[in-house]
Amino acid sequence: MMVMVEMIRQNIREKKSARWLTLAIVSFAMLTAYLFMEIISPLKTMVQNAYGWDSFSWGVVTGAQEYLNVFAFMLIISGIVLDKLGIRFTAISAGIVMVSGACIKYYAFIGNFDATSEIFGIRTQVFIAAAGYAVFCVGAEAAGITVSKVIVKWFKGREMALAMGLEMASARLGSFAALAFSPMIADKISISTPILLSLLGLLIGLILFIVYSLMDVKLDRQLKLEASTEEQFRVSDIKYILSNRGFWYIAILCVLFYSAVFRFYKYGPDMFVNKFGIDDEKARWIPSLLPFGTLFLTPLFGSIYDKRGKGATIMILGAFLLILVHIILWIPSLTSVAVAIIAVVVLGIAFSLVPSAMWPSVPKIIPEQRLGSAYALIFYIQNIGLSGIPLLLGYVLDKTNPGIAAKIDNMRETLIAQGFETHQIQEQIQIMRENGDIPQFDYSSTWLIFISCTIFALVFAFLLKAEDKRKSYGLELPNIQK
Repeated sequence: MMVMVEMIRQNIREKKSARWLTLAIVSFAMLTAYLFMEIISPLKTMVQNAYGWDSFSWGVVTGAQEYLNVFAFMLIISGIVLDKLGIRFTAISAGIVMVSGACIKYYAFIGNFDATSEIFGIRTQVFIAAAGYAVFCVGAEAAGITVSKVIVKWFKGREMALAMGLEMASARLGSFAALAFSPMIADKISISTPILLSLLGLLIGLILFIVYSLMDVKLDRQLKLEASTEEQFRVSDIKYILSNRGFWYIAILCVLFYSAVFRFYKYGPDMFVNKFGIDDEKARWIPSLLPFGTLFLTPLFGSIYDKRGKGATIMILGAFLLILVHIILWIPSLTSVAVAIIAVVVLGIAFSLVPSAMWPSVPKIIPEQRLGSAYALIFYIQNIGLSGIPLLLGYVLDKTNPGIAAKIDNMRETLIAQGFETHQIQEQIQIMRENGDIPQFDYSSTWLIFISCTIFALVFAFLLKAEDKRKSYGLELPNIQK
């Protein structure tokens, strides 16, 4: 029986060409998801000037990534669906949900909304944009955990960390494209145009998930003997996951690490304008250096983990670099543009180190039949932190810079009354900010939030290494089984 199973395995999963083709398909699908996820990130100043949003409104929209996933428990539901109904159903459903949410968000930027109208005390345009983004992120997070399980299914005992690293690199390429090209497209055409283009990309991603599903059917048919002997997932297994201390250390590290990186996308460009004196156009492309560096480094560090191990040590090093970067960005006297660029490059290295070891470590702690729910719970806990951080950042920024957002809004209303078009309003307000007619935002208090996250991330990285030593999970051992 075991010989027969081994022969079946060799038909597909043992073939490198099949494994890497599968990886390429799901990776490009995730690229389109991350393209849309970050498509407005470098446009904070432009959106604020054009639509009169304050920093809190920006936080409402950018923080919507977590609203349904956290408060409606959609992420946990997605994990259970993945383990109970399988990869194919979850992947295609996630693609459909992403496209639907993206359509709603796109409408928010092309619709004609009264600036005084509100829904639940939030400006109508802001509410619709946040609602669309929240729906999109239900699909995006479901797709993320599904692709993680796909990689474990095809690469466990092989080049798993390298495969996860390459998938993450593809996702970062989507982020890079959004950060680098969205401002140029928005400047030349309109703010809504890059949103539309990324929506079309999601349609391609949905098609790719359907293509993968056809391959997955073939694999499952050839592995039916092995699958019949596996222990089936039960809802009660969630209790097992939550009682695992190693799981909690990874989950909390994930929250702290991604809070200190992903929210940098949302506030970094505006901080470069206000602290480092970089003009808005250049400030929008500097954060694009961050995901660009991860394109090469994440697979490299993943390959090192596969061949030599040291996963927990890699996470400690990444967390330490993260502290260094955010302290450099915070120090008030450091306003050199060169310092800002170097800090972003180092941040990219840290961004490569931690995920390259963190995600491939989960299958060493949690059994494969529980992986969908385990990844979902980690994402859920991560999203709790990510939902609060943008609101906290926006709140602190507004409170420590009283009156600036209101002054921008008043200027905008005056320019509208004088007959200025949207792009002219953006230009006029930017000129006023550069001339000092509108004060610059002071980010010194706000950035302490990032520094706090990075310090705690380092603490939990050390705790994880200590737990690995006690429980012998094998986080410091290679992934490739010889």
